[in-house]
Amino acid sequence: MKLWLNCHIATMQHGQYSIIEHAAMLTDGERIHWIGPQAECPAVALTEQIDLHGAWVTPGLIDCHTHSVFGGNRSVEFEQRLQGVSYAEIAKNGGGIASTVRATREASHAELFHSAQQRILNLLKDGVTTIEIKSGYGLDLVTERKMLQVIRQLGDALPMTVRSTCLAAHALPPEFKDASDDYIDYICTEMLPQLHAENLVDAVDAFCEHLAFSPSQVERVFQTAQSLNLPVKLHAEQLSALGGSSLAAKYQALSADHLEYMTEDDVKAMAASDTVAVLLPGAFYLLRETQYPPIESLVAHGVKIALSTDLNPGTSPVLSLRLMMNMGSTLFRLTPEQVLAGVTIHAAQALGLQDTHGSLDVGKFADFVAWDIQHPSEITYWLGGDLKKQVIQKGKLIQF
Repeated sequence: MKLWLNCHIATMQHGQYSIIEHAAMLTDGERIHWIGPQAECPAVALTEQIDLHGAWVTPGLIDCHTHSVFGGNRSVEFEQRLQGVSYAEIAKNGGGIASTVRATREASHAELFHSAQQRILNLLKDGVTTIEIKSGYGLDLVTERKMLQVIRQLGDALPMTVRSTCLAAHALPPEFKDASDDYIDYICTEMLPQLHAENLVDAVDAFCEHLAFSPSQVERVFQTAQSLNLPVKLHAEQLSALGGSSLAAKYQALSADHLEYMTEDDVKAMAASDTVAVLLPGAFYLLRETQYPPIESLVAHGVKIALSTDLNPGTSPVLSLRLMMNMGSTLFRLTPEQVLAGVTIHAAQALGLQDTHGSLDVGKFADFVAWDIQHPSEITYWLGGDLKKQVIQKGKLIQF
């Protein structure tokens, strides 16, 4: 058993700092055995004692919405948007998701693994110990399988918990031009059943938007996922109000994400279902959005709010979850305590992992970060750089 002592701890229980000053923690293998004031630490046989020298300890950060596996990049489109070309116009001209689909189909398994690993290592160094990665740049069985296999390999190779989400309903592939219903049939009858049978899928996602799939088409995907006992998530209300977040709530989705255009009725539906609202300030910032998610309404109705990088090649090439925390405060007016909850306990719930991750509790995995700071608010306060820290995943110190 290891004793981690001489620290202060923000456990993030119940979505609050829940501070324990002059604290200590006992870990037994991968799990937390005891946590509390150092003066009350029980006497146990120790294998190691680690002095944290007054650090502030928080749960390991959780990046609950990423598209980390992809071929190529879209820096040229970034420049086009700065010149006034809209996201919809770029997509119409063969750019956007379609260009990444081409690059991802052409990339080998090894190329996808290596490039994704380099991106994710930036997040790990930022304090992220759990990450969700979506497919959705293949849009055919062969490439979706390749992406999901890479995601599983990343989970084996990295000192992180990696969750795999099938986002086949991300965009319409060229093979199904003007035949979106047929593509949805293909997803529901062939892709999802086969990928699930190969144990490559932890959850199912879709993009409910006027330039992607309608609520009725998404519902068919959700029904298929439900028949396979897979939880669902949804990209909803990023560019328009289609009631996608209410649909997500109807199916008890783990989360609905983006949400700039959600209505008051959507908020109420999510509150009733306990579906987590995942806000993605990186995409909001890069697309220069002016429509804000209804933060006050979400808070007033008690909807749990998570934040994530949305790491993707087109609209959020973000390599720092801590930067997203600052944007969550500066752009969306959330407090540092709210955003820390948004990348710990609420992000865990957005992945269905709240029983094992996201807060420092006895029995949960010993995933935590020991920050060389004076108060937890500093994690959100500092812009850029690399805050001095130690990252521990399942009771083991990660060496960088």
